[in-house]
Amino acid sequence: MSPIQEVIINKKSNINPIWIMRQAGRYLPEFREIRKQNPDFIKLCLNEKLSSEITLQPLKRFDLDAAIIFSDILMLPYGLNQNVEFKKNIGPILGELDLNEISKIEEVDFIEKVNPVYKLIKLVSSSQLTKNKSTIGFVGAPWTLLVYMLNKKSPKSGLNNNFFKDDILIKKILAILEKYLKIHIKNQIDNGAQIIQIFDSWAGLLDDKDLSKYVYDPTRNLVDYVKALNVPVICFPKGIKKYKDFCEIVQPSVICIDYEVDPKLIEKEIRIPVQGGLDPKVLLSDKENLKKEAKKYLDIFKDHPYIFNLGHGILPETDTSMMDYLVKIVKDY
Repeated sequence: MSPIQEVIINKKSNINPIWIMRQAGRYLPEFREIRKQNPDFIKLCLNEKLSSEITLQPLKRFDLDAAIIFSDILMLPYGLNQNVEFKKNIGPILGELDLNEISKIEEVDFIEKVNPVYKLIKLVSSSQLTKNKSTIGFVGAPWTLLVYMLNKKSPKSGLNNNFFKDDILIKKILAILEKYLKIHIKNQIDNGAQIIQIFDSWAGLLDDKDLSKYVYDPTRNLVDYVKALNVPVICFPKGIKKYKDFCEIVQPSVICIDYEVDPKLIEKEIRIPVQGGLDPKVLLSDKENLKKEAKKYLDIFKDHPYIFNLGHGILPETDTSMMDYLVKIVKDY
């Protein structure tokens, strides 16, 4: 059993496992070398040889307790034949959404289209580097995927004005998403993923009154499904204010918190294992500040099952020596 599974399953608080969201990627010089020669991000994700190499890069450098696969939540709309491309300094751009088209897709075609992701998981989970570590697979939450598929780009500047106008369309897309997210999760687990994380990057866009319909209920269906496959599930509903409500309704195995939430309140209100919290910008400061901020989370959760992580993905401008220092702080605590 890996240290992370130990925390999740046995609720041990005397272990401090650590992994970092986006640990495989853009802050590593060795990743940037590969990226330079592979400008098409989707093609890179679908090259199992390179994507497994990228997944394992941070484990060669740092004493981390998990490999999170190098993939993207938008592999799902891509598998449903919606055009997905990543533009430099802009982010993802998605093509027109044709409901008739995606309704016609067969399960076998979807699996074939994203199959390199499953091959990558097989390669990673059978590597010597992941011995006694967890292999983490992931998906985007239904709400966040719906946002990208209808908005066709990152909603950093808000949703399109007519986003909610067609309720029937939204219901149909959510039903299709649930079906294919389950297929995507099952195939990840069948190929060696021992934990699934559900990223709801845009949960914070919704008013409280809409959370049940778009976040709680669709995510709960996925959580129940993962648990039925005897695999723990981590939920990261970034930006929501009521983590306690989320945990009580959705019932994940672990709740991942963002850096805007008060960790003391989380420790007091939440019974299940907790992950994350540290602001990724702290890694851009100095070692003294990093130690102080990391210790704050370790102190707060010292008697609570806790997996050390950031409250969002590691920033591209992070110095690898700071990451190395952070891992040592956690391991030496």
